[in-house]
Amino acid sequence: MGAMVGAACAAGRIEALETWALSLDWRGVVGLLDFGLRGGLIKGERLLNMFQGQFVECQFSELALPFAAVATDLATGKEMWLREGKVSDAVRASCTVPGLFQPVWRDGRYLVDGSVVNPIPVSLCRAMGAEVVIAVDLGSHMNRRFPLESQEPSNPGPQRRRLFNVLGPSKRPEVPPPSIVDTLLGAIDVMQERIAQARLVSEPPEVLLRPLLEKLGPFEYHRAALAIAEGRAAVAQSLPDIRGALEA
Repeated sequence: MGAMVGAACAAGRIEALETWALSLDWRGVVGLLDFGLRGGLIKGERLLNMFQGQFVECQFSELALPFAAVATDLATGKEMWLREGKVSDAVRASCTVPGLFQPVWRDGRYLVDGSVVNPIPVSLCRAMGAEVVIAVDLGSHMNRRFPLESQEPSNPGPQRRRLFNVLGPSKRPEVPPPSIVDTLLGAIDVMQERIAQARLVSEPPEVLLRPLLEKLGPFEYHRAALAIAEGRAAVAQSLPDIRGALEA
């Protein structure tokens, strides 16, 4: 999503993207999901076509502001900085969550989401000449989606107590297992959080924003108003640090 928002901003279309996101309802979200079986659960064609048609369909050289997207070479694990060609192609590659969206074929290689190797690409901003980097971390604060607190009744019957004694405390079937998508996205969240923490130690930004998005699910684009409000709150809280960094 960072690539999509960043590209819209660089093309001067961020207000249009916000207006569109605020107009979405649940049916509109479902309409963007074209399911497939090869390479990922979602093809991504509808979402990309929407983005191309309404927001950004140009070359990198035509953008009003400098922009780059990060992707990962699925075969080698190499971090790829996409800064040339069609912006929409780079955005699609950078948005391709592995297992969820089908990989993108570009320049003789299959690409997936850049957050697999660099969730908060401060290094790319530095390479593009940025003196002050205001980064956004969407993952490290998140509570896990699956509540694991005990849901056992206060007075379980004798049969259930005997069953729990046999299974042991870690085997109690109190919480239904997560869905395939929740399992996949939950595992990716954990992975990205650990990678981001490690990279931020050696590549710290001047300001790091952490909007609170634990109330949002992975496909709840129709709740954009909540996400935008949390983003504004994170910026407001960090305004002294932002002003200090810009004035330094």
